[in-house]
Amino acid sequence: VQLQASGGGLVQAGGSLRLSCATSGRPSNKYHVGWFRQAPGKEREFVAVIRWFDDDTYYADSVNGRFTISKNSAKNTVDLQMTNLKPEDTALYYCVGRPTASFRVTLTKDVKAFRHWGQGTLVTVSS
Repeated sequence: VQLQASGGGLVQAGGSLRLSCATSGRPSNKYHVGWFRQAPGKEREFVAVIRWFDDDTYYADSVNGRFTISKNSAKNTVDLQMTNLKPEDTALYYCVGRPTASFRVTLTKDVKAFRHWGQGTLVTVSS
């Protein structure tokens, strides 16, 4: 599965932005799609993940309540709706994918679990 992220841009603090991750084909039900981000000088950080099978989701504490990850099965995309953005959300956002052995594998924030990585899309939040 190839992943293509889009939708980044410049936004003021308190604003909203929607990122989209296009997959090269319909992921199997044994697949998780997520988002990581990396700010300058910092390590990659987990943001959110969704299980393709049942739309179960898991968020980082830092974005929980502000970001929403969702799946569009008709378009084979996964979106990340970001609201109430803060300057500390500024980062390169990566769409990632994780093939799994069965349908209900536990969602994880472990970067090592995600085998497929798309190119990043830059989000800049000005204060």
